[in-house]
Amino acid sequence: MTYLKSSQILTVGEVAKRSGVPVSTLHFYETKGLIESSRTAGNQRRYTRSILRRIAIIRIAQRAGLPLSVIKDYLDKLPDGPIKAKDWRELSQEWRVILDDRITSLLQLRDQMEGCIGCGCLSLKECPLRNPDDFLAEEGPGARRLINDRNEARPGGS
Repeated sequence: MTYLKSSQILTVGEVAKRSGVPVSTLHFYETKGLIESSRTAGNQRRYTRSILRRIAIIRIAQRAGLPLSVIKDYLDKLPDGPIKAKDWRELSQEWRVILDDRITSLLQLRDQMEGCIGCGCLSLKECPLRNPDDFLAEEGPGARRLINDRNEARPGGS
């Protein structure tokens, strides 16, 4: 960290209080590479104030259902230091595509779910929800892998 005024440096407790995120979560984010801190001579974490916006972005993305691995991939594209409005716009446009795909999938799930619930085994010949390429359904209903030898070759893989 370059030399900054003390008002620009925050302790882990201050970051937790200001962001509303528990200290344990901040430590977790750091182990996952989502945020970074510097250390004092006494090995205490210190953060720049810009970490607050980064944490807010992480929380927003989590709330939208994005996995931490996806969040990290996108955050890694951002420049170091404070996140500018332009950076956030670009990031949110990319995430919008992901979210639109998830919304479409959820709507399909909602609209197609009733047909599969009565099945019980979720092994319909062409189940669009659970097993869209279920070649085992040709052998009949039920748990086919438990009945047949696991080492037996199957058409189409596994």
